Amino acid sequence: MIKKIRIMLGGPAAQIPPMTEKELHETEWIGVDHGLIWLFDHGVTPLIGLGDFDSLSPAERLRVEQKVADLRYALPDKDFTDSQWALTTAFSDLKADQVELFGATGGRLDHELVNLFMMTMPAYRQWLGRVTIQDRQNKIRFYGPGDHSLVPDLQYRYLAFVTLTAITDLNLSQVKYPLSHYSVDFPTSWSSNEFLPGTVAKFSFRAGVVAVILARDE
Repeated sequence: MIKKIRIMLGGPAAQIPPMTEKELHETEWIGVDHGLIWLFDHGVTPLIGLGDFDSLSPAERLRVEQKVADLRYALPDKDFTDSQWALTTAFSDLKADQVELFGATGGRLDHELVNLFMMTMPAYRQWLGRVTIQDRQNKIRFYGPGDHSLVPDLQYRYLAFVTLTAITDLNLSQVKYPLSHYSVDFPTSWSSNEFLPGTVAKFSFRAGVVAVILARDE
């Protein structure tokens, strides 16, 4: 059975997609800083809480300390982000097969960029293909070299391929706008592509890291 861990970060609540009771309670959660408060307010007590908790009021911090059994503190001055720490905890400590991050977009742009680019870092590339970032309009997955297939998701109209690093021999097929044997040495976003009706999209590349974004208009 695939073990899925969800992480709630402290991004703006307006960017968090609606979830059913089943979605909230069918998996284990890690709460990060103010993401813990969102979880409490939606009836979820996370397995682990972590962060420097600098975004919490004294009353919120007391609430966290009273509700979360496994609470892990970080110093504000550290050389990794809370999202990186949470992702490592999910895979290394909880032995996750798949990890979904929420509250990772919107708000401070530097935080959002860290979350989008952290899968390019050598320490995290071992988990490519196993991490998803999701908000109200987007679902983002990260891939390493190889041949990949994408089953259409009817909740999303658009499909984007974003080269987060230099890329070698990128090919897109069975999509509205195909691409053949494209290589580039800087990040590029091939946006507003679409699935073809009744087909599975395919893409491949030989080197680099690609983010695939399923997107919809509000």
